[in-house]
Amino acid sequence: MSEATAEKRDTRAESKRICVVGQGYVGLPLAVAFDGEGHDVTGFDIDQDKIDALNSGVDTTEGDLGDDTIAASEVEFTTDAAKIAEADYVIITVPTPVDEMNNPNLDFIKGAARTVGKNLTADTTVVLESTVYPGVTRDVLGPILEEESGLTLNEDFYLGYSPERLAPGTERTLQEVVKIVSGSTDEVLADLSELYGSIVDAGIHEAPNIETAEAAKVTENVQRDLNIALMNELSIICDHLGIDTNDVLEAAGTKWNFHDYHPGLVGGHCIPVDPNYLAHGSERKGYQPKLILQAREVNEYMPKHTAELTLKALNTQKKVLSDARLLVLGLAYKPNVGDIRTSEVRGVISELQEYGVELVGYDPRADNEASAEYFNIEMTDEMDFTGYDGVILATPHDEFADLDVASMAAALNDAPVLIDVENNIDESEATAAGFVYDNL
Repeated sequence: MSEATAEKRDTRAESKRICVVGQGYVGLPLAVAFDGEGHDVTGFDIDQDKIDALNSGVDTTEGDLGDDTIAASEVEFTTDAAKIAEADYVIITVPTPVDEMNNPNLDFIKGAARTVGKNLTADTTVVLESTVYPGVTRDVLGPILEEESGLTLNEDFYLGYSPERLAPGTERTLQEVVKIVSGSTDEVLADLSELYGSIVDAGIHEAPNIETAEAAKVTENVQRDLNIALMNELSIICDHLGIDTNDVLEAAGTKWNFHDYHPGLVGGHCIPVDPNYLAHGSERKGYQPKLILQAREVNEYMPKHTAELTLKALNTQKKVLSDARLLVLGLAYKPNVGDIRTSEVRGVISELQEYGVELVGYDPRADNEASAEYFNIEMTDEMDFTGYDGVILATPHDEFADLDVASMAAALNDAPVLIDVENNIDESEATAAGFVYDNL
């Protein structure tokens, strides 16, 4: 490390200048957290409308932080990329989706790298927080930064990787989740541990290298995907065997070391995506994983399976499919969030529409106009069951916790159906009310 770098790092202990690139559900809480600890923070994003909203004191993360928090912060929200040059630390928090073939799409990272590289100054540390396969930080981000800036990694600038671990819709905050950090040198690792330690109360885990930290992030969600896939396949098996999945899980769960997972639709920006990143990284090195990809296949089948359960219930009630009309409660990808992107409820709806079933959506947390377009269905502003042949409880928001099945059945057409995707309603109450009931 040069004397200039050492001197600059000593100065950082007193005043750290941080630029967070990307002001989404990951970057915005990070910027606000650093600001709250007295750091000099710039929040950069290319979306002018988002920046205008943030500068007006509006929380653009659907209320995860709150308007008052945004208004009270001293973060400088901007679309001016030149501000990146003023930072000692640049933290990149951009999306990493997959393409139509489920291959990693690194366009956002590459675009951010080019922007940062054009404005990178000497002795700056660039940290990637986006989910990637092992090797992306060093092999993709680093070379672009070098090319655009004319600087040399580990001589003129430094790299780090610290994966985001936020879960929208839960009560765990950034401060309450252990932060994994890694660096391109031991000195950078120690430096980033101190930096993130200033905002994270749960503690810091220092990974031995960047690739280990990258692999750890995807592994977290691969594990969840595999466990849910096991439960989903069990659900399909039990359906064929004519036994209740939940009765099986209740009995199996009496053993002390049985893990508590349940069937469900697997949507979102992490769990359905991360296994493809790890598989891609593995295939690049010559090994094609089997279990990980098979688990993905099982979970991707579940919207079709849910639709099949619905069609079976409608047939049991002797409903003409082309005349059937169902109300879908909850469209978001998970409970208690308003984000409909990557929601697997979309697959359920499209499968049923193939059979002529009419569907109407109601989600108190999602935007109606966006939902109508994304799911290609009519949306309603109220939870009125009149005129429907049944209900699909797809995403069990808290607003649906106290549904009165008897009142529901009375308002619905005769011989109603109830598909309770995540088993939130008592089956005996539902059948007593006259429903043909099923769940995953």
